[in-house]
Amino acid sequence: MKLTMLVTAALLAGVATATAHHSFSAEFDSTKQVTLDGVVVMMEWVNPHSWLHIEVKKPDGSVERWKIEGGSPSVLMRLGWNRNSLPAGTRVTVVGFQAKDGSLRASSRDLRFPDGRKMDLGGSGSNTQENK
Repeated sequence: MKLTMLVTAALLAGVATATAHHSFSAEFDSTKQVTLDGVVVMMEWVNPHSWLHIEVKKPDGSVERWKIEGGSPSVLMRLGWNRNSLPAGTRVTVVGFQAKDGSLRASSRDLRFPDGRKMDLGGSGSNTQENK
């Protein structure tokens, strides 16, 4: 009886996790590419996707805070990232695809530093047809 309850609980936990994770096309619009010049506020190393938070100054001087989806922490590490790669205050340019709901979220395609270096954030936007 206890084993059955344990197996059922494990299966339900797996279903909840699977339903919380969406594909690129469910959340982001591959026709709405955005280029964001901003300053890193923080980087969240969480599963199933990391999130880069940047502040972007608009032409009128106001500031928007964007969340940029990247790959999982294990993907970032395979791409050469570590937890100190993007300290707060770092200037970056992020190219990505905006959320379908129009919110200030995007899936990353690439990230550039002022010195010209480029790094892949491992986001699902990196794999869109437009990038191949």
